[in-house]
Amino acid sequence: MARKPQDNPQLDMTPMIDVVFELIIFFVVTIKQEDILSRLNVNRPAPSPPSSTSTPDDVTFKIDIGKAFGSYRKGVYVRDGREVTLDQLDKNLKDTAAVSTDTPIIIKCALDSPHKALVDLLDRCYKYKLYSVSVFSM
Repeated sequence: MARKPQDNPQLDMTPMIDVVFELIIFFVVTIKQEDILSRLNVNRPAPSPPSSTSTPDDVTFKIDIGKAFGSYRKGVYVRDGREVTLDQLDKNLKDTAAVSTDTPIIIKCALDSPHKALVDLLDRCYKYKLYSVSVFSM
């Protein structure tokens, strides 16, 4: 008996899709993830020993450059509520560096203060090797 040619032969895709999904599930379940973080060569800093002496607030060197509020002009250096010149600050920084170069220095700048005032002050800190400097804007 001879077969009749079919006009439109159909191939059922459902079993093929089922097999593909089962293969995907098999590979997902059996894959071994590599732990990338365990192979990174990272050197963390050693913990610093606890400091026996804490820095009291009166040892901190605080300078304001031109308050945004108050009666001070732009670019004026203010220390302990008084206007001081850059030369006076230079002498104070020199005296502070003679005692300890680790003294924290906090500089607060008004948003409208001139850039040169901050740069001049940072140059003086660098001159006396005072590197523990924090700069904030008010």
